[in-house]
Amino acid sequence: MLYQDPPVRATVRDWAGLAVLSLAVLLVAVDGTVLDVAIPFMSEDLAPTSTQLLWVIDIYSFVLAALLVTMGTLGDRIGRRRLLMIGSTGFGLASVLAASATDPTMLIAARALQGVAGATLMPSTLGLIRSMFRDRHQRTMAIGVWGAMWGGGAAAGPLVGGWLLEHFWWGSVFLINLPVMVVLVTLAPWVIPESRDPNPGRFDLISAGLSMVAMVPIVYAIKEIAMHGFSWGRAAFALVGLVAGWAFVRRQRRLAAPLLDVTLFRRPAFSTAVLTNLLSVFALAGVMFFGSQYLQLVLGYRPLEAGLLMLPEMLASVVSALLVAPLVGRWGARVVLSVSLGVAAAGALVLVGLRADGGLSWFLVGSLLIGLGVGLALTLTSDLVVSAVEPERAGAASAVSETASELGIALGVAVLGSIVMAMFRGGLDVAGLTAGQADAARDTLGGAMMVAEQTGDALVASANHAFVGGMHVAALLTGVILAAVAVLSAIMLRPREER
Repeated sequence: MLYQDPPVRATVRDWAGLAVLSLAVLLVAVDGTVLDVAIPFMSEDLAPTSTQLLWVIDIYSFVLAALLVTMGTLGDRIGRRRLLMIGSTGFGLASVLAASATDPTMLIAARALQGVAGATLMPSTLGLIRSMFRDRHQRTMAIGVWGAMWGGGAAAGPLVGGWLLEHFWWGSVFLINLPVMVVLVTLAPWVIPESRDPNPGRFDLISAGLSMVAMVPIVYAIKEIAMHGFSWGRAAFALVGLVAGWAFVRRQRRLAAPLLDVTLFRRPAFSTAVLTNLLSVFALAGVMFFGSQYLQLVLGYRPLEAGLLMLPEMLASVVSALLVAPLVGRWGARVVLSVSLGVAAAGALVLVGLRADGGLSWFLVGSLLIGLGVGLALTLTSDLVVSAVEPERAGAASAVSETASELGIALGVAVLGSIVMAMFRGGLDVAGLTAGQADAARDTLGGAMMVAEQTGDALVASANHAFVGGMHVAALLTGVILAAVAVLSAIMLRPREER
């Protein structure tokens, strides 16, 4: 059952507050995609290993996923607006550190700090929207705007990043966060009302620790197994996380004021939304990760050109997010969610048509369908999550949804990225190379291109075909996952919980 609010309409101040809250979403979205176009430049300057490169992408999501539940509950207690402003300031400072990185380790550390600050932003924004918009249809529209800003930020990231990379050094892509952060911190006290749980209960530090111990080892184990294969040591990490997760759930059931109300998962609308978030973002993150490298390193487009070619996917997600409210009003959440996931699945399967010597039209059509479908799905599931609880618990509930999203990003990059790289290494022809050259060529696609500058075009052709072969496997897996989630959503989401 969805929580029913009293019929209270939003004010002009609430809509102005939504505009400011959208800046926080813009901050996170731009930072996520701007790094994709900077990867080749950052790789050339800092020379990270393939493992370090994945950590640069993953660490932000790992830390974010580990802290979201804690930060969402903390916002319910100390005030969501206050936590939003603290996190925005911290995010800006961490961005300056990332832009100043002189080696991969420093960049990874800065990205981790961004994750700590970023964990305060998304639950705060959704929690505040939940408290500001009590009318069901207005809230769906507001979350549609919220989702559109996320898609718009993701679209702007490659474009702004591409322009910056053609005029400045790669670290400049992080500094675009600063003006957004300044505007947000300046305007938030004027247009966003403070909201918190009036009776939050005691904050349980043990539960907070258990939630982090559960998340990090599991994500790390999956990433390492995907990258390097199974080992008992990596399995032990996963086991530690599973045991901590079991202890966390057991403790929540016994506490009078739990950090997370695990009974929420008994509500089909809530559990369906969380699962859909995780698997949809898993698919989208993997496509974004190898899509940028395909455009720049395989097809040879410049960063700004690559950003423009990735724009249709992001714009499709913006448009679809704004269409959620009227579509749900006409056909209901179950139909809209299932169809949108089916569209995204079709887009992923289109990417199987990519080629090393062309295939740009396949990329544009496939990514457009993925953006359209996933944009609808993620906005709708965010609405389902916050509508499943009363406003006082909105921060904790939205934190669960965002945890699933960030976990999906981390796993998508780790698993699908690792599949692409495993296929790449297996298909790369290193005959005639020295041992050092062969190791450098196998490490990353960018590394292979650097070695090819010394050895000739034969390695370029081999690297491109091997990389695209890995993309085919990852795209096929993505399509199967999204199709399965579409069917699962149609089964799990009950008709009486659609509206």
